[in-house]
Amino acid sequence: MLTTDEGLHARPAGNLVKKAQGYAENITIAKGGIKADAKRFFSVINLQVGYGDEIVIAVEGDNEIKVAEELKDYCIAML
Repeated sequence: MLTTDEGLHARPAGNLVKKAQGYAENITIAKGGIKADAKRFFSVINLQVGYGDEIVIAVEGDNEIKVAEELKDYCIAML
């Protein structure tokens, strides 16, 4: 659950996209059944993630468990 008062606005969304772009794996973010490519800024912004929204980050690829854990830790630290 996203708990920052402002939600996933431009700066944190951009930071998350940059982090995701550092991995070869396919990474998606979903909110309310709508999926977005985590490596594309406007795709992430268009989810309009707000305060209290629950998001799901899915990772597919060779190191998916490691990458998922790193992204989870990154998101927690971003709060």
